[in-house]
Amino acid sequence: MNAIDLDEIETAAFSRDGYLIRRGLASEATCNDLLEIAREHLAEQMAPIEYEVDVQYPGSPTGPVADGADTSRRLLQAYSRHKCFRDWATSADLGSVLRQLFESDSIELSQCHHNCIMTKRPGFSSTTCWHQDNRFWSFDQQNLITAWLALGNESLGNGCLSIIPGSHRLNIDAGKFDSALFLRPDLPENKELIRKSEPVKLDIGDVLFFHSRLFHAAGRNLTDSTKFSVVFTYHELGNCPISDTRSAKFPSVSVPAV
Repeated sequence: MNAIDLDEIETAAFSRDGYLIRRGLASEATCNDLLEIAREHLAEQMAPIEYEVDVQYPGSPTGPVADGADTSRRLLQAYSRHKCFRDWATSADLGSVLRQLFESDSIELSQCHHNCIMTKRPGFSSTTCWHQDNRFWSFDQQNLITAWLALGNESLGNGCLSIIPGSHRLNIDAGKFDSALFLRPDLPENKELIRKSEPVKLDIGDVLFFHSRLFHAAGRNLTDSTKFSVVFTYHELGNCPISDTRSAKFPSVSVPAV
């Protein structure tokens, strides 16, 4: 018996659309605990941290001495930061949903990809263009699932994710991407695809599950409050990272069955 039982409509929707939202999967108390720790680590600038200036996406500070150069983008290695993050990443409810979406009892958490607290801050948060997460991941199969937990409300105003439903099933020619493997917005075919996109609006405790081939993007945070999200990525036990790649830098963590 799973801690959370998905119905046939939900599993079919994930297969068709490449994403699923489970409302209120995490309790408000759990979210508040995680948020308090995240705020403490951000205030202390507890490494490792990725800064907006590091990625040079649209809206990022232009250099290490520019205004906003100390704007964080992600608190990295969330699993190792605190027991509360480890407990959430391997929780029974999260694991049961993932096992049903993968149709597998043996699930592992990647410590190499996502495994972070997203800190979309006002002022210098950047725009993330349309991409698939697999672009820099190296596994035997491009079949991973990310669980994105909202620690507060997420909307277009503070830079929520937008997704293109069903795009995980597309095979797109290499010429449709730029040198950073983002979709080229100048191409008519890509414009037509992007017109099918939808924003993913979340409330505290909601979890967005999405396939690693699903095209997604995010805007800037135009509010005066930092948006916090906890993001972990999972794979099946038999889907191994390729040796000597970034995906194999740290060992994966088993997610125990109920």
